[in-house]
Amino acid sequence: MRDRPSGLHETIYRVVRTIPSGVVATYGQVATVVGCGPRLVGYAMASLPAGSDIPWQRVINSQGRISVRSDGMPDSRQRRLLVGEGVVFDARGKVDLNQFGWDGPDWALVHEAGLNPLPDTGQV
Repeated sequence: MRDRPSGLHETIYRVVRTIPSGVVATYGQVATVVGCGPRLVGYAMASLPAGSDIPWQRVINSQGRISVRSDGMPDSRQRRLLVGEGVVFDARGKVDLNQFGWDGPDWALVHEAGLNPLPDTGQV
C-alpha cells in the first residue's frame, strides 16, 4: 500500500488536474507553476496509484515526447490515452507543443492558492 502523497505531490496533482483534455503540459511547465523542479513532477506522476483520477497522461517531456518508464520503454498506455483525447503524434512520436501545448493556468488562481511559482525561463 502506498503512503499518502506529500503536500508537494498534492499541489502538483492540483495543477495537473487543471490541464484540459486534448492538451499536454511539460514537466517543466507544471514545475514552474508549483515552484519545484521538473524531476519532482516526474516523481509525483510516477507515484500515483493505479486507478487515480489525476490526468497524468497529459504531462510529457519538453521535447514533446512521452518519457520512458523505469524499464526504459515508453508508456504506450499514455500514448493511447492522449490519442483518445485528440492529441496527435508525428511519425517520430512527438507532439506539436505549439498546437497541443498547455497555455498554463490562470495565474490569479495560482497566487490565490498560495503557490510560489518559479520565474519563467522559457525552458519548460
